[in-house]
Amino acid sequence: MLGTILLIVLILLLLGALPTWPHSRSWGYAPTGGIGVVLIVVIVLLVAGVI
Repeated sequence: MLGTILLIVLILLLLGALPTWPHSRSWGYAPTGGIGVVLIVVIVLLVAGVI
C-alpha cells in the first residue's frame, strides 16, 4: 500500500519537473533526471518486495 502511494507521488513529481514552463526552461533536465533515478530505485524495491 505504502509503495503504491509512493510510486504515484514520484510519477507526479516526475511529470511536474519537466521543463515546460518559461521560468524552468533554463533548469534543463536535471530535476527530471534526479526524480527519475529515485523512481527507478522505488520500482526496483517494489519488484523485489522490500517495500
